[in-house]
Amino acid sequence: MNNTEARDLHVLFRDGHLLAVNKPPGIAVQKDRSGDRCLQDLVQVLCPGVTVGSPHRLDRPVGGVTVFTLDTATLRGMDALFREKKVAKTYLAIVEGLAPENGMLMHRLKHAAGSRKSIAVQAEGEGEGTSVLKFARRSAGDRYSLLEVAPMGGAFHQIRAQLAAAGFPIKGDVKYGARRGERDRSIALHAWRMSFTHPITGAGMTLEAPPPTTSIWPAMRSLWVP
Repeated sequence: MNNTEARDLHVLFRDGHLLAVNKPPGIAVQKDRSGDRCLQDLVQVLCPGVTVGSPHRLDRPVGGVTVFTLDTATLRGMDALFREKKVAKTYLAIVEGLAPENGMLMHRLKHAAGSRKSIAVQAEGEGEGTSVLKFARRSAGDRYSLLEVAPMGGAFHQIRAQLAAAGFPIKGDVKYGARRGERDRSIALHAWRMSFTHPITGAGMTLEAPPPTTSIWPAMRSLWVP
């Protein structure tokens, strides 16, 4: 169970309609079957007197930019932006192996029977139902590569499944073939940037969450090639 308290949250942005935090790995965004306290509960502590809404999720072992709404009109607006794919998301991922300098992956994703896992099947083109993932290698070491990743859409476990299918599982993601897990049960996937139009004010928004400072993140970041 994650021991994060409301006072520990790193707030990235706040106005009267939205609040964004840098989600710590290991905590669920919304209530799940574990019954553990979730990130939405902690944000509610920071925002007494309003109803906190959660228009999107990150997987429990993933950290980074997470947006919450503070009124129903904003929740409807953010729901529409995500549904209409008008939110640009950029992730950082440390993967096993030497990944190509850049690439685009196209798969059809389906749930594996009896498990919370996606199966990625190679797709021939960008037709309806195809999940597209673009990436660029930013640094590389002896065993790992740091990728900047842009998913088109938001299918279940999209980044994890597609990178693993391409032969580059995310560090620590044993569910998708990584050699070993992390001690804190996180995986090396970080929601780095999110850009969208504020649904109430109309302002252009770009939110950025600093990458983790644990594991090999600092070493991989030090090798970053702009």
